[in-house]
Amino acid sequence: MSDGIEVEQIVESKPRRMPLATSLDKDSIREAYEDVRSDLTDTEWAVFKFDGPQIVVHDRGQCFEQFRQLFGDAERAFGYIRIQMGDEMSKRKKFIFLTWIGQEVGVIQRAKMSTDKALIKDVLNNFAVELQAGVEAELDIELFREALNRAGGANYGTGIRDN
Repeated sequence: MSDGIEVEQIVESKPRRMPLATSLDKDSIREAYEDVRSDLTDTEWAVFKFDGPQIVVHDRGQCFEQFRQLFGDAERAFGYIRIQMGDEMSKRKKFIFLTWIGQEVGVIQRAKMSTDKALIKDVLNNFAVELQAGVEAELDIELFREALNRAGGANYGTGIRDN
């Protein structure tokens, strides 16, 4: 106050930007999951990415090379993939759940991945192996097969060896 005049102080306050809670497009995610699991389709994988705060189906397909090209250095994503396993005695399909956190993803977004992963695993809940990757070299079909072999027990084969 000066000379009987009240001076009103205006404090500009910007609302704090809180991260939005992650949500799922559950119906389309469940449809893609069932498509990969189905013996009646040729779909071998599905990729799920973030559209703002929502996890959505990004793509699905058959070629592993196409699958591995869908993950970028600045992206967070999930993958679900069907891989034919076994030997000449028994063939079986096994499933992998992949969490992708690219090398350029920031600390806050990395930290959110544990809760985001829990959300999507409520829908993608049947898999033999869960993997995490962050560089392209880790998206290798042989590494995926090795992880499934380690998790899956014996490979019997015919017992005939090449000498």
